[in-house]
Amino acid sequence: MPLLESLKEKVEKVTGWARPSGRDLETAIRSRKPHLFRFKDDGVIPNNPSLPLVLYRSPVRLAQSYDPAAVFEELFEHNGWGDSWRNGIYDYVHYHSRIHEVLGIARGRCKVRFGGDNGQVLTLKAGDVAILPAGTGHQRLEGTKDLLVIGAYPPVGTYDECRISAKEHERALTTIPKVGGPRKDPVYGAKGPLLRSWRRTKGR
Repeated sequence: MPLLESLKEKVEKVTGWARPSGRDLETAIRSRKPHLFRFKDDGVIPNNPSLPLVLYRSPVRLAQSYDPAAVFEELFEHNGWGDSWRNGIYDYVHYHSRIHEVLGIARGRCKVRFGGDNGQVLTLKAGDVAILPAGTGHQRLEGTKDLLVIGAYPPVGTYDECRISAKEHERALTTIPKVGGPRKDPVYGAKGPLLRSWRRTKGR
């Protein structure tokens, strides 16, 4: 599926087919309260010492007239979150120690454990958006066959992928606090709840 979706994305970008305009994106956004989840360092997965995972339930209307993947790509890019990809979520626990990440569910449904073995299992469905601060462990436990996830990253930070490793864990404890905050919420922009939630949490 990743190869097929990659080809589809290229065709869409060249032709503009099934990709929403800026005005279309504005009408697709719905106001949603952020759900916050905090996870402690369990000695294996560091998670984030000060920033919570932010989950929006169905903040985006996925109209049939547009490719849902393109809707998330355009929305994230519009708000400064780029380097997007189309795929699923890995079935092994991993985290990013040098960058934050946003995951938009374009199709299907999945159960994902966030925070490592001692974390929390959340069911995500099409239209949901999860924003993971650097260090947050995530692992797909179940997923429908049509599952399609769009991931993207803010301009500040460097992509890396860390797994269960004492050496990586030790290094991550140094790199995670240094990751800068995004200027915009990937869904709601410059005045989005993400920025308020992260700023308020870091100020404690």
